[in-house]
Amino acid sequence: MKIGKSTVPRTAICTSDEHTIVVRGQDLCQELIGHLSFTDYFFLLLTGLRPDAACSTVLDATLVAIAEHGLVPSVQASRMTFAAAPDALQGAVAAGILGCGSVILGASETAGRLFMDVAARMDDGATLQQAATAVITELKAARAAIPGYGHPLHKERDPRVDRLLEVAAQAGADLRYVRIAQALEEAIPGILGKELRMNVSAAIPAVLLGVGFPVASLRGVPILARTAGLIAHLAEEAGTPSGFALSYQATRELQYEGTVPAGFGKAP
Repeated sequence: MKIGKSTVPRTAICTSDEHTIVVRGQDLCQELIGHLSFTDYFFLLLTGLRPDAACSTVLDATLVAIAEHGLVPSVQASRMTFAAAPDALQGAVAAGILGCGSVILGASETAGRLFMDVAARMDDGATLQQAATAVITELKAARAAIPGYGHPLHKERDPRVDRLLEVAAQAGADLRYVRIAQALEEAIPGILGKELRMNVSAAIPAVLLGVGFPVASLRGVPILARTAGLIAHLAEEAGTPSGFALSYQATRELQYEGTVPAGFGKAP
């Protein structure tokens, strides 16, 4: 049974013969290993292009910025999975990655698409301020969250934001999307009646879109970065276990709100 248009599997990423491994048209051993950083290799794998200096610097900075974020739910899931199955590192890493979605790590892609929406309105003739105001107004009317803005801890400013914007400016990146992100931040108080500052999930697409990173792959940046963080947590878990302690604390704080049969909790 045929599903979709193609009946032949195709790839432009990799091929090999007995003597040579080719990745994106280049000899893996002779042209890439020892010549390309992992950050640059990631961009090459993704786009088929070697990044320029600005792209390399900015992409590397975003990966460093988002790799570690403490005992967030994805890390807890990973550590508890490893505690239950220490022989399956890959399963524990996968458990953490599966916990990545629109709330955790997925906001970068959503924010990036929001910035692209603003850019498209500007291309159609709106000013930056008009486009930003229209977008925030529409989100408010839809009672939708504004991706990449607001943070439960960093109320004044997520400290990673200014640093990423600074890196992008110093690297010579196109700052069009940075200006869009800032215009949205400026428009929010007048429409929502409260301030919501940019967080790292807005800063990442703001700087990456300016160096040619594809919007459809933005979610892959925090996923790739957080994989490194998960492996670090699992290495620590192996020597300093916390997985079962996390489970114990959750059980200890649990409040059961359902019904119980007659006599429940009494000695027989």
